[in-house]
Amino acid sequence: MSKVMVITDSTAYIPEEILTKYNIVSIPQVLIWGEETYKDGVDIQPAEFYKRLETAKLMPSTSQISPMTMKVEFEKFLEQGYQLCCIFVSSKLSGTIQSGIQALDMMEKGKNKIAIIDSKSTAMAMGFQVIEVAKAAQKGASLKECKTIAEAVKDKTGVLFVVDTLEFLHRGGRIGGAQRLLGTALKFKPILELRDGRIESIEKVRTKGKAYTRLVEILVDRIGDTPNVHLASLNANAETDANWLLSKVIEKIKPVETITSIVSPVVGTHAGPGTVGIAYMAG
Repeated sequence: MSKVMVITDSTAYIPEEILTKYNIVSIPQVLIWGEETYKDGVDIQPAEFYKRLETAKLMPSTSQISPMTMKVEFEKFLEQGYQLCCIFVSSKLSGTIQSGIQALDMMEKGKNKIAIIDSKSTAMAMGFQVIEVAKAAQKGASLKECKTIAEAVKDKTGVLFVVDTLEFLHRGGRIGGAQRLLGTALKFKPILELRDGRIESIEKVRTKGKAYTRLVEILVDRIGDTPNVHLASLNANAETDANWLLSKVIEKIKPVETITSIVSPVVGTHAGPGTVGIAYMAG
């Protein structure tokens, strides 16, 4: 029986020790800054990225993993005897899923050994999906079983976050249903979530502190009585705020696991510095 390798992309930004523990492969997305091109989290790390962003006159942009890069990665692991369960960033936020499909079209053999799954999410909300499938793969789950688990766990994950400004989401075209907030964004701090793969607004609050407090209330209301809760704090150069937010959630919910995660440079390009959030898997 073939082993199953779980593959994701760098927008999950799963901590390195967890990638290693569960034998997860993360393919880096692409950051473009002027004439320079970087592999997300490989050629440029979050600390360097956010420091440079503070004084940059030219803003960075992003590009999804190319079909050829996907093809090379797929064939490498197929040759090692793996079947591949690939869980990628929401197709409503990125063309990564399409790159994976194009890579399959370019391949002459092995297509039936590869599953490409739309997480309908990103960051550690996707990361929790990936980890859950990788745990099953380590225990010997088949590719079909891994696909079933991946589809089932989507509905158990989510992410709520507060951005410092909607400017970056708007400029990158990732603002989704939160578009309607643009006119009042300067006066409010919107609480956002990923819903069915799109960024949607939940509420708008007058100050950052009140937004954090309200985020905790919404999250507790949503998953407070659910067993087996996993939490991850997310931050784009706002670690202190993220730690405070996570501590407040933990006071209300007793998670079985907590993870501290930084927002990758590619995600940070669209969310903007100062973004703070909580990703979760519950049930």
